Amino acid sequence: MTNQQIMQLIDTHVHINFEAFQPDLAAVRSRWQEVGVVQLVHSCVHPGEFASIQAIAHQFPEVNFAIGLHPLDAHKWHDQTATEIKTLAQSEPKVVAIGEMGLDFYKADNYEQQHVVFEAQLGIACELNLPVIIHCRDAAPAVKTVLQKWRDSQGERLRGVMHCWSGTPEETQWFLDLGFYISFSGTVTFKNAKNIQAAAKMVSSDRLLIETDCPFLSPVPKRGEKRNEPAYVRYVAEQLATLRGETVEAIAHQTTQNACKLFKLAI
Repeated sequence: MTNQQIMQLIDTHVHINFEAFQPDLAAVRSRWQEVGVVQLVHSCVHPGEFASIQAIAHQFPEVNFAIGLHPLDAHKWHDQTATEIKTLAQSEPKVVAIGEMGLDFYKADNYEQQHVVFEAQLGIACELNLPVIIHCRDAAPAVKTVLQKWRDSQGERLRGVMHCWSGTPEETQWFLDLGFYISFSGTVTFKNAKNIQAAAKMVSSDRLLIETDCPFLSPVPKRGEKRNEPAYVRYVAEQLATLRGETVEAIAHQTTQNACKLFKLAI
């Protein structure tokens, strides 16, 4: 039996409802099953996706999902958005998190609007006692300030993951100190990703998660492929094992345990 057959992996951030997967989603699923991906957490960009993500989660028992509004879609927030998120989160057992949410100052400069939407969703997550999935791009100091405020007022009800992490070791420590998990994607396999690789070495084993963020960011050795997919999360695990001087089996076991704990998944 090969290592890939005996390892269990959890991809904690996918977007398989995107059009890129429509032609062959069944085959994509077969490939993730073949390499041992036993659970997936499907993230959400905006409420217009709720129905398609929910349908996939009902089609595939191993898929659970988050609901929320991405910072680059902050302009889509309206009076009923909070109610839509809360209603589905309270009625659908497969909702395991709120997000993805956060701040993105790389592609947008509507700082105030992003902050309002971010904090509104943190409030929902704390009210419902669900973890959050945080998107943070060129905004680590601002995200830290917001999360610190909420952590001070809510304590351990505020918990979650910094997804597709790309920060420096110093920034990584900020979020570890706030009790957050750190999730690495295919970017950790990129040759010039020195900060990300340094961060991957320093995260304690009990806070480590893996993801693909598919269909984006195909890892080495699949870098040339335009579409990333959940089966490729094993390459992230392999790179973390190399960087940290651990076996890939140990990385798979620990990250699977961590994902089950954070998102209350059963395998």
